[in-house]
Amino acid sequence: MKLNYIKYTLTVWVFLLQCLFAEISFSKNGMVVSASRLASEVGVDILKKGGNAFDAAVATGFALAVTYPRAGNIGGGGFLVAYTNDGESFSLDFREKAPGFAHRDMYLDDSSHVVPGLSLYSHLAAGTPGTVDGFLNVWRDHGSGNISLRQLLLPAIQLAERGFPISHEFAQVLNIFHDFFKKDDGARAIFIKKNDEPWHAGNRLIQRDLARTLKRIMSKGRAGFYKGKTAQLIAREMTEGNGFITREDLDNYRSVYRTVVTGSFRDLEIISMGPPSSGGVLLIQMLNMLEQYSLDTLGWNSSDYIHLLTEVERRAFADRAEHLGDPDFWDVPISMLVSKEYAVDRIQNISMKKATKSSFVNAGDPVAYESRETTHYSVVDSDGNAVSVTISLNTGFGCGVLVEGAGFFLNNEMDDFSVKPGEPNIFGLVGNEANAIQPYKRPLSSMTPTIVLKNGEPFLIIGTPGGSTIITTVMQIILNVSIHGMDIQDAVSVSRVHSQWLPDAIIVEPRSLSKDVELNLISRGHVIQPYRWITIGQANGIMIGANGYYGGADPRGENAAAGY
Repeated sequence: MKLNYIKYTLTVWVFLLQCLFAEISFSKNGMVVSASRLASEVGVDILKKGGNAFDAAVATGFALAVTYPRAGNIGGGGFLVAYTNDGESFSLDFREKAPGFAHRDMYLDDSSHVVPGLSLYSHLAAGTPGTVDGFLNVWRDHGSGNISLRQLLLPAIQLAERGFPISHEFAQVLNIFHDFFKKDDGARAIFIKKNDEPWHAGNRLIQRDLARTLKRIMSKGRAGFYKGKTAQLIAREMTEGNGFITREDLDNYRSVYRTVVTGSFRDLEIISMGPPSSGGVLLIQMLNMLEQYSLDTLGWNSSDYIHLLTEVERRAFADRAEHLGDPDFWDVPISMLVSKEYAVDRIQNISMKKATKSSFVNAGDPVAYESRETTHYSVVDSDGNAVSVTISLNTGFGCGVLVEGAGFFLNNEMDDFSVKPGEPNIFGLVGNEANAIQPYKRPLSSMTPTIVLKNGEPFLIIGTPGGSTIITTVMQIILNVSIHGMDIQDAVSVSRVHSQWLPDAIIVEPRSLSKDVELNLISRGHVIQPYRWITIGQANGIMIGANGYYGGADPRGENAAAGY
């Protein structure tokens, strides 16, 4: 117990020192901010060669599959939000889909009880991956035309084939997941050293099978993943592990362009991801509610400020549980949820003196107004094209199944469905019929890739990993910039808090609240809980100024900004 306390204390102080000394990055021509310096540099190199932000985003994404395997992926999915230099915005949904054999009760036993771990750490936890299809669609439809598929993939292939020296933090992660890797033959062969020796900074990580998979994509495009050898390896893995993904599921997968959700907050225009992500809808809904208050007078992380954020978050997440799901399967009342009128109605029973217990917070009726492990990266080019991308395997290294012979982990995004109405997933989120499991349906997500406009021009590109904390993290960063006047580096570095309806608590990072603020919130009926993973999110953002681009890389991880 004493040793754990010491480790926790050291982690807290390392985190605080990282935040204190984090420096903003600046460039005039283009910038990439991601979870890996190597991946960010890959993206910038593409920009230097004449590629645009879309080319760079795809190259960065493939590089992250190598340098950030805990969440960067080709075995998962994600979302992309973009704003082009001609004033157009769009989003791409390359979220995983439930396999054709999936069914509503697939994670329940004969007594209709949820089987622990089945939706997280088994072959059944994996949805059909969408990342490769999404990346290739973006490059095909929006790339500059100056960058070949070979140029996009070759850096990632070389990093996988030749290996790269890992950092101290990366080594720690691999050592922490040692027993997790041991459960899977494919993972054991790559991520556990001979003789079970621990990883150290400077050790070279080589992923030859992954390199071969990336080569097939480089040679054959989409067919190099969803057909042929790679599809065969995935199907074989599923057969051997009693999973559901078939070669037909892979061949039939298609990413989908979606209409972005938009809103406003004071003088800012918000462009974000719509369903099957809940992120954009809830972000705009919460900002709409907060806009009704004089936030400028409350003070950053004051008692009134945190109380108000919590009350707003509770109401938004209650709506999430009831109303949000895959729009191809559920009629989501988007326009009503993001309306100013609905926000005004939702705040009517907020008291500034007393916390509203979550048991008394129900979903609203928008129809009445009919009138952990994920990663985010941000990209901007010299022409002003802005791209915000969030990709995920769900939890760290997904379901723990590495496709043997292909070198990548499969996701456990099926846990993002409502495996049983009212039953919380790993992030404590509950859902109902809107997010029930159906064949080919996309599970609800919290990913919130976002672009903020000011005076009609891109101003902020932002997003973060963090499960349910993603949405509230993005909101706080926007507030940090717009209300509290922070630059992008300070905005992503300062401490964060979170609430989500259930559990009925304010989740906090270390030293995020003063003792007086904590006591004041407790006196109002709030419960304060430390975040179980210590730090909330790893946000990566770019702020666009008159003179160039400012990068904010979250000091909570090895995130890095690169530009030129």
